[in-house]
Amino acid sequence: MDSGIVKIAEELGLHRWQVENTLRLFDDGATIPFISRYRKEVTGSLDEQVLQEIKSRYEKLRELNKRRESVIASVSQQGKLTPELRARIESASTMSELEDIYLPFRPRRRTRATVAREKGLEPLAALLFRQQERDPVAVAGKYVTGEVKSIDEALAGASDIIAEWISESEKSRMLLRKIMERESVITSRVVKGKEEDGAKFRDYFEWSGPLPRIPSHRLHAMLRGESEGYLRIKISPPDQEGAIEKVKSLFVKGANASSHLVALAVEDGCRRLILPSLESEIRSRSKERADEDAIAVFASNLRQLLLAPPLGRKRVMAIDPGFRTGCKVVCLDSLGSLLHNETIYPHPPRNQTALAVKKIVSLAEAYKIEAIAIGNGTAGRETEEMIRMIRFDSEISIFMVNEAGASIYSASEVAREEFPDYDVTVRGAVSIGRRLTDPLAELVKIDPRSIGVGQYQHDVNQGRLREALDTVVESCVNAVGVEINTASRHLLSYVSGLGPQLAANIVEYRSQNGPFRSRTEIRSVKRMGEKAFEQSAGFLRIRDAENPLDGSAVHPESYYVVEKMASDAGCSVAELMSNRDIRAKISLDNYFTESCGLPTLKDILRELDKPGRDPRKMLEEFRFADVRSIDDLKEGETVPGIVRNITRFGAFVDIGVKQDGLVHISNLASGYIDDPAKVVSVNQQVRVLILSVDKERSRIQLSMKGIEQ
Repeated sequence: MDSGIVKIAEELGLHRWQVENTLRLFDDGATIPFISRYRKEVTGSLDEQVLQEIKSRYEKLRELNKRRESVIASVSQQGKLTPELRARIESASTMSELEDIYLPFRPRRRTRATVAREKGLEPLAALLFRQQERDPVAVAGKYVTGEVKSIDEALAGASDIIAEWISESEKSRMLLRKIMERESVITSRVVKGKEEDGAKFRDYFEWSGPLPRIPSHRLHAMLRGESEGYLRIKISPPDQEGAIEKVKSLFVKGANASSHLVALAVEDGCRRLILPSLESEIRSRSKERADEDAIAVFASNLRQLLLAPPLGRKRVMAIDPGFRTGCKVVCLDSLGSLLHNETIYPHPPRNQTALAVKKIVSLAEAYKIEAIAIGNGTAGRETEEMIRMIRFDSEISIFMVNEAGASIYSASEVAREEFPDYDVTVRGAVSIGRRLTDPLAELVKIDPRSIGVGQYQHDVNQGRLREALDTVVESCVNAVGVEINTASRHLLSYVSGLGPQLAANIVEYRSQNGPFRSRTEIRSVKRMGEKAFEQSAGFLRIRDAENPLDGSAVHPESYYVVEKMASDAGCSVAELMSNRDIRAKISLDNYFTESCGLPTLKDILRELDKPGRDPRKMLEEFRFADVRSIDDLKEGETVPGIVRNITRFGAFVDIGVKQDGLVHISNLASGYIDDPAKVVSVNQQVRVLILSVDKERSRIQLSMKGIEQ
């Protein structure tokens, strides 16, 4: 695996020792957040993205080596493993190269060439393939015996064998693969009779373009159309005849009758065997690349959503709006605990607006409400308008909250476990309120695929998607840190080194023994071993602990450094943390150790400056324009909005009319933009110009060009 480490280092522009040390930490059970935050000296301060790349590439190398061992074992069992062949297998650097080498030795299904071999025609094929026989008909006549009834049958069987040899040739496959990878064209056609039913795929009824340059969203759309039975897709070289001629030039050596037969066999091998095989391979690889691109966009959007600004510990009234079924109202304390719930009916058909307003005012006063969260679903804008008209005795902030996935949560086992005595409407309203105070803590309870960001999430490889999204959730949870005395089991499960079982054990210990008083006490949790404690302790916060460092991101293994700093300064740790002037006099050169170098010391000082600081931005109140439906929109007007989703082709913006508008990538900024994520982020407040409104198709085209944000 040494060569693999060198390759990874070269590809990522790293030193070999950085890759080796990182892999050693992975093998020792360390997580990416832990390595990135607390092992900077060991890796050379590699960030999470690079660590993930090392991990992914190493896993692919392990897969390649595992397959390599399997191939060697298979060929060896056949008694065909020569030193030269072993060397070629061991030097193969890609899976496709390895499979090309193995192809002639792979156990075959019954083919036309197999049948021809059983009839004893392989010697004839070998004679013809040498292209020295000027009269192949005469030679073939010698093989008309037994099962071979005619000369034509003998020549056809020999040609089938030659075609299979061509299809198994590394040279021919490599040549055509390079052409396909660089120049292949993807063509999409509508299935006859499906024109009307498949109208949503109309853009691809007659479509053709270079596969290497096709955007991921377009390929996924075409593949979905094919899977649903509306489209037929073909991938082929741009000049198939020219490509086949190039393969012929590798094998056809003359112009005699034997050469002519070989040329026909080469053409047959290319058309019938190699090109269909490579089409499947290229299709699979293109789908994989498109999946990676879509998953990357999804992961980026999810990160921004999870790290959305929290309101913080406030007493919140949350409203899940509705017309016929009414608006479910819940009141939560500053920790998100449910204090009260009931239903009001301010909208049609009941129209009990006055009674609803009276009830809202009463609840706000009784529970000392500091903020109101309103779901942005059905009746959301109408409810917001009603609430904003109320004059409260105290200042109350009002927020529209994206409720995507709230219904998924409310019907989940997680919600039933949290609120066994309440129905889905209450659970949904509680989720809306908690999303306002701490989006991250609430959204981790929901399958990320249900949150409403990303594109074609159901079309990509689900295993890779889940792995990527779990990685994002873990990264965000550990970047923010978790208050161990208030965090849910689900939030704790994403803390580095914990997982579901230890998270459950922490909650159980907390319920039996009361709040944790120190990080040291965490060791008392059932099954909390030294490795788990090492990985998790720095990310677990304990407010108001006796040791103030327990509420910070300083790892317990580095407490001694801070204590020495305080001792040298003649003050307590608490005084060191609260007094900037004392910290300014610290010389880091005095505290270097083998395991605690400059990167860690700088991190410690930054943390002492703002211990336990939430890295997320402050939440800002937002108001939509006075529009509630698509009928209220006027082309040429500028309105405020919130970015809800980002794709490779643009951003979808909520402007308060239930249907998000699209800011195409060409309208995001005045200059050239290659990635919308470089211009906007999920949950960003923006101002947009209404370019066009298609009421029939419920499509809104927006622009941010030239608009000051």
